[in-house]
Formats: sequence, structure tokens, C-alpha cells
Amino acid sequence: MSAPAIPLRLTAPAPGWTVEADVVVVGSGIAGLTVALRHAELEPSAKVLVVTKDVLSAGSTRWAQGGIAAVLDPRDTPDEHLNDTLIAGVGLCDVRAVRALVTEGPGALRRLIARGARFDRTLDGELQLTREGGHRRHRIVHAGGDATGAEVQRALIEAVRASQIEVIEHALVLDLLKDAKGRARGVTLHVMGEGARDGVGAVRARAVVLATGGMGQVYSATTNPAVSTGDGVALALRAGAVVRDIEFVQFHPTVLWLGEGSTGQQSLISEAVRGEGAYLVDHEGVRFMQDAHELADLAPRDVVAKAIMRRMRETGRDHMYLDGRHFGREKWETRFPTIYAICREHGIDPATEPIPVAPAAHYASGGVMTDLRGRTSIEGLYACGEVACTGVHGANRLASNSLLEGLVFAERIAEDIQAVRPSPGEPVESGADSGLVDPRVRPRIQAHMSTGASVLRSRESLLATARALRDARWTPVEVPACTESWEATNLLTVATVLTGAAAARLETRGSHWREDYDTRDDNEWLGHLDVTLTEEGPRMTYTPHGAAMPPRLAQELTAAGLDPAEVDALIDRALAEDLQEAGDVTSLATIPAEQRSAADVVARKDGVVAGLAVAEAVFVRLGAARTERRAKDGERVRAGDVLMTVEGPVRALLTAERTALNLLTHLSGVATLTGRWVEAISGTTARVRDSRKTLPGLRALEKYAVRCGGGVNHRMSLSDAALIKDNHVVAAGGVAEAFRAVRERYPDLPIEVEIDRLDQLEAVLDEGAEEILLDNFTIEDTARAVHVVKNRAGKRIALEASGGLTLESARRVAETGVDYLAVGALTHSAPALDIALDLRG
Repeated sequence: MSAPAIPLRLTAPAPGWTVEADVVVVGSGIAGLTVALRHAELEPSAKVLVVTKDVLSAGSTRWAQGGIAAVLDPRDTPDEHLNDTLIAGVGLCDVRAVRALVTEGPGALRRLIARGARFDRTLDGELQLTREGGHRRHRIVHAGGDATGAEVQRALIEAVRASQIEVIEHALVLDLLKDAKGRARGVTLHVMGEGARDGVGAVRARAVVLATGGMGQVYSATTNPAVSTGDGVALALRAGAVVRDIEFVQFHPTVLWLGEGSTGQQSLISEAVRGEGAYLVDHEGVRFMQDAHELADLAPRDVVAKAIMRRMRETGRDHMYLDGRHFGREKWETRFPTIYAICREHGIDPATEPIPVAPAAHYASGGVMTDLRGRTSIEGLYACGEVACTGVHGANRLASNSLLEGLVFAERIAEDIQAVRPSPGEPVESGADSGLVDPRVRPRIQAHMSTGASVLRSRESLLATARALRDARWTPVEVPACTESWEATNLLTVATVLTGAAAARLETRGSHWREDYDTRDDNEWLGHLDVTLTEEGPRMTYTPHGAAMPPRLAQELTAAGLDPAEVDALIDRALAEDLQEAGDVTSLATIPAEQRSAADVVARKDGVVAGLAVAEAVFVRLGAARTERRAKDGERVRAGDVLMTVEGPVRALLTAERTALNLLTHLSGVATLTGRWVEAISGTTARVRDSRKTLPGLRALEKYAVRCGGGVNHRMSLSDAALIKDNHVVAAGGVAEAFRAVRERYPDLPIEVEIDRLDQLEAVLDEGAEEILLDNFTIEDTARAVHVVKNRAGKRIALEASGGLTLESARRVAETGVDYLAVGALTHSAPALDIALDLRG
């Protein structure tokens, strides 16, 4: 006899009370409270109800030590933050979601500050920025040294207490209520208390937001608090929602090791400690990360966790050490007071001895699948924060992106609910089978997961874990409906799905490490495992990442900061224009269908190549059987160089030729021109960057080509930042007036101001501009402007020279000390690089 199926509904008494609300938010961390507060602002008359499993201050947010990642340094860019995130996500990030994160993040952070969150600042009042693993820039804001989460939680709770938002504490959510059309209509929950709302009740609402946090308690040792039992993911599975990439559980590499057999919530030693210069050593004092990754101790978390585990295996030890003795006691006490105190409580003095550390379950990169507005596969049900899979984290979350994700996507959810105003019908009985798991199996579930589905996984360990989890469904006694059995059922549901996905993914990627498949496999596994729960058990499907193009090309485009789906759509439009209904009539008439050959893509002129993956995608789309690159994007090539060879039906190659070469020659032309400008100012501190003067539909590709040429990108759109130009100044009656008008309308946006006279500079500086664009300035006036700005006390202000620039004058302009030379010609008038397709034979 087989084990009973995972229940599709929790056994529970019928609701004894009912509450009506417009929106019910389940969870009280940064994601949940931000949704509630933002929606209350957008729709003041709406009834917003927050239900939370413990008190408002419980949950994972308050334990976040490191901080919040956001582009705040003028020398940093959203594209750099995006690129760091994509690298950490190992090919599975949704570029659109990451772009939303990095562009909307600074504004969301400023709104959090406006709600009362107080972050650490420098002596001159600027936000203090640090760096963490995987980041190539200082972009992490923190509070209380290492108590960021506690400060964020405090500020949000105070804001909620001061609002009209209703809160129900000590409320464990049970199941989703749905109407006859399958739309979310509220939740059932159990309130642990006495009064009008105790026991099982129901909240009816037109929108349900899951912000229940993580599922770390599925493992024996975790950084997650006791409430993190995967309740939101389990509820979503029972309701029929899609859960994506649940196998990607991040294990924090540096968790305080408390001795053999320690279980429950463990104290993490923040990544920021390594960001400030601490380093990992083994028991012999050897710094083993230096040869493991180019970023050494600041490598992405999956890399560090694996390196620690490997060293533990090699040396037969059960922990490594984090050495920060060189900080000195004062730095430990002021920069990391919380960590310092925790270590001292356990008899460790970080100022005089290294800290024993080992990896422990920390963060779920996967979860309930959502779109860019937080909408799940069930209408009216939203998910946000760690419970969700927005596509931001891919196979491995970049440090300090989690709190930022909670902010950005919480605001998007609130705005979507307000705009859509869902109106579901009355809830109906689901009719699904109910059941419960004996709560006594909870430690067994956790132990099996930590043994077989933890940092190290293999076919044998996962099969053994799956068998143990099936056995855990059996119980010889009737299980009472209570908090312990509901939590145990949730843990077993999540553990079963996680183990199944980990067993199915036959590769090592990000935080999923298979000992028996120890390499990344983009040909077979550049995609997502989507799971739904049925009466027969979990049903799993594989969804390729990106769109129709081969996984390796999709991964390459993703790593380059491009969205494969958008590139696919561009190719669709280009081919539709070129082929029409009749197709390539010349090739159809002159070339037999069976004729096959090879062709070389050849440079006819010297230059910098960009767009090879895009061109290859065109050839592959139309039937090329084999492709071989001979060059890489960003490389300088000479006339006569073969860039790529393609093989396949001759008809297909010649039909693809024009579309492929149109894109390749144009992008390579952009890269080549950019390279000339970069070379012209080499040796100075200035950087060459583009503008928004791009061809419609090609902005992302053209800006990528600029990066291939060695330049950097300015704004992607009109909404990234406010840019006050001459016509705005005329319309507003002056540059200062224009600045104040923008600041009043959009208080959170960074403001850039373009000026065309030196006498405008002081007024703009007085208003607080963060970046000043010097338009058509002489070299002498540019130097004067640099002198004025560099000698002005206060925050750093970036200067850009634009207008009237030439390759001949570029170096002299750069030597004035400006930060950027803006060259619109890079994208709007770069000549195409001559590249041809030569058919062999």
C-alpha cells in the first residue's frame, strides 16, 4: 500500500467567525507591511488587514543583519547592480524583474527612509555604503552596524500602528478561500488567543497577499526563526498555485557553529563582516578562498558555501573559521555590535580569536511563482518577499537583494491591486481531501532534510530522503487539528516538493549542488522546475528559461543583461518584415531544399564586434544545424577575421543572412565607435557613456553594444531619473524653479540637471543636484565647473560633459576631471561595421 497523498486542505474546524476586508496581507515582515502601508496610501478608504503568525515584530526581517542593496553612489549604475545580480543567479534570473529591482530600488529605499527608518550615515550626513559578497560596488546601506532588519521592522511597525491598518497577531493561516471561478476570496486562519477572534476563523477579501517569509525550519539548522515553516508555499500548493525553483535553497556560508548536533535557529555572521575585510581560514590558518574565486572571500554565497564544505571534507572537520581579529575590539563593538554580543554570549571573542562557522539553511530563492506585479497563477492571489519567486534571484540570491525585493515588489503589488480592483464572488467549499501529519515527525523531517537535501545532494541521498518523507505521512493515531500538526503538515508538504525538484534537476547550479552531477548543464537545465499539487501528489513541469531560443543562447543573453524573450520578439518582428507571407522567393526558386553547406561570418573592416549571440539566434531560428564562434563580443577584430561559422540548409542560411547581419553590423558599429572614444580618453578617470538617442526597440541591444566597446550606460528610460534640460528650464522659468518643481512632484527620484552656462552652476548646486550635465561648455569652463564642484563640501556630485564633443577634443575634456563624456553619436549615428556572410563552395 502506498503512502497517503499530501492533503489538499488542512483538517480544521469550520470557521467560527468572519471578517471582511478589501485586502488581507499574510505576514508582517518588510514585504507584508510595505504592501499594507502602500495600499493604504493609494486607497485610504480601503480596509487593509494584516494577519501575522506571531507578533508584528517576529519573522525573518528583524534578523537581517547585512543591509539593503541599492544604487546610491553616483559612480555606481543600475546596470552594474543588474549584472552582479545576474551573475549570482547563474542564468536563471528574469532580466525584466531584476531591472525593475535595480531601477526602482533606490526610490523604494528613500520611501522607507521617509517612513522613519534610520540608516547609518557618514560624518557629513551621507548614507554609509558597504560591500558584500557578489557585489562589485559599495551599495549596501545598513543600520545599527549589523541590525538593519531590526531597524526596518521597527520603522514599519510604528508606521502601521499610526495608520488605520488593522492587525491580527498570533494568527496561523490555514488555507485559501476561492470562489466558484477559482479566484482568491480570502483565507482561513487560526488565532491563538482569547476574545471575539480566537480559534479558526475566516477573512474574506478581494485580494490576498502572501508575505509569509521563508521555510528554513524544514532543516535542522537554519538562520530562520521558529515561525518560518513554509506556511505560504504550502498554502499556495494546496490551492493549486504554481511553485517555481523550490530546489534553490541558499545556505548562508558563515553561520556561527555551536557544536555538533546543534539544531533550531542559528546566528549568522553577516556577509558584511567579510565585506569589511574578514576572511575565511581553515584550522591551520590557510585562506582557502583565495584560489576558489576571483572575488575570494566576497564570492557569491553558493561559491563560498561549497568551498567551505569542500574544505571541511578535505580536512575531516565540521566547521571552518572566519578571522576578523585585525578589526580590533572598537570596530567589532561599533560596526558589528549585535554579532559581537552574540559571539561573546557563546564564549567567543572575535577581537582575539577567529569565529567558528559552518553553512546553514538561510534563504529560499524559489517559491510561489509570480509575474512582475506579484500576481500568482491564481487570480486575486499575490505573493511577495521570500515566499515568492519573482525571478529576481534565479538559482542563488545576491546578498542584500532580499529586503530590496520585498520593498520594490510590495509597492508593485499595492499599485496593481489598486489599479485592477479585483472583485471575486462568494467563497465556495473546495471539496478537496483534508488531512494532517503527526507533529511528532517534525524533528525527523528536519533531520532527513539536513542529511539528504542540504548543501550536498546526490541521487542516493535524495531518494533516501524522499522515502523517509513518504513514511512520515503515515500515523497510527488520529492527529488532532492544532498548530503543531498544521505546521508539521506544511513542513512535510514543502520538504516533499523540494526533494522532488532537487532529485529532478540533474546538474549543479547556484545553491543546488549535486555531487553526482557536479557541473552546470545549460544544454539540458537552463530552465525552471514548476510544481503544482494534485490529488495524486506533486506534478512537475520543466519550463525553458527565456523563450524559444536554445538554453545556452538564452543564458548568454541573460548574463549580458539582455532579456532573451525581448530578443526573440525583436527577431520575430525583423523576420516578419523581411519574409512576409511568400518567404524568401529567390532562395526558394534557386536552391534545392536538400542542399546543405557551411558559411562564414567575416569582418570586412577592423573594429569591435558585438551581437554575435543575437546573430546566431537568427541563424538557429531559421534552421542552422551547427554554429561555431571564432570571436567574442567586445573583442577587437581585423578585416578578414572569421567571426562565426554556421552550417545547415543553404536556403535557411541565406534567408537568415540579412536579419542576422543587420543586427550584427549595427551593434558592432556601435561598439567600434565606443571603443574609439574609450581609447581617446584612456589614462584619465573619465568614462564614456551613451544617451537615450537609440533606435526604437533597440535600446537594450545598443546599450549592450556600448558596454562591449568599453563604455557605460546612462539612463534606460525617462523614468529612471529626472533630467532637467534647457526646454524644461524655459518652461519652468529658470533652472532653480525647474529643480524645485521636480523635487516637489517626485521627491524620491534622483535629479540630473543640464546647464549650458557657468553662471547656472551655483544655483543648481544650492538646490542639491546629484548630477550635473555640462552642455556645450568650453574646455576652460568645464575645468572651472570641475574646480567649483570638487571644492564644495558635502556629498559627491557627478559631472558629465556633453554637446560639441569630438574625438580630437575628448582627451582634453576628460583631463578637466569630469566623470563622464556623454556621446549621443555612439548609438544614433555610429556607422555599421562591414561584416559579410561568405557561403563556402
